[in-house]
Amino acid sequence: MTNETTHAEEGVESAPPAVSGDGQESPTPLAPHSADDGPELSVATPLDVPGQPRLDLDRAIEAILFIADEPQSVVHLAAAVARPVAEVRASIARLRDDYDGGAASGEPRTDLAAEEATARGIRRAFELREVGGGWRFYVRGEYDALVTDFVVTQSSTRLSQAALETLSVIAYKQPISRSQVASIRAVNVDSVVRTLLGRGLVTEVDTDPETGAILYGTTELLLTNLGINSLDELPPISPLLDDGQGGFDLDG
Repeated sequence: MTNETTHAEEGVESAPPAVSGDGQESPTPLAPHSADDGPELSVATPLDVPGQPRLDLDRAIEAILFIADEPQSVVHLAAAVARPVAEVRASIARLRDDYDGGAASGEPRTDLAAEEATARGIRRAFELREVGGGWRFYVRGEYDALVTDFVVTQSSTRLSQAALETLSVIAYKQPISRSQVASIRAVNVDSVVRTLLGRGLVTEVDTDPETGAILYGTTELLLTNLGINSLDELPPISPLLDDGQGGFDLDG
């Protein structure tokens, strides 16, 4: 199915251009836009390259998100495709509906049969999720275990148990110093914190006004890897501990 829009449907003649008194052609007046016609769309953008097939907005957004390593904001996507933010938001909504098995995505068309335009698709194993202020592809929850097992068996650079434990302490207790993390874990964590800094999962966020110690916190990359919008979505820690102690406050 192509995405090219014809200027005149078969069997329908277009109106001849108007001619002014001096013999010059005048632009054909545009029909007034009715509120019942749906949202007005852009018609002249970099997606419409002369001499090349017209690029569909939804497919363009999809292509960018497919290769993006980090969540992309709506504003950033709009700048990339030179379209209004409102159109990009509508495109993302159509893509999400498509991936959920709803109506197939694609810019609104008037030259398609109604039954084709509303054809339902297949629910994909991935979804578009808003994370850290942007949009990114994620595997659906029911496939998490399968994909996790695959990644673990394929990856030789996964975090060690010590690094995961240290990262958890920082995530729940930030901002926190190395000595405070070491006190909770009862081991020296200097090398582990350096590893987490190198992976971009934690960063220096402040200094202790009394001791001058550097305080650490987690980064947006951690939120992205966990697939959450904020630290408020982290699960309560108390049920994960034997007695709810060990340096962590009890959850309400």
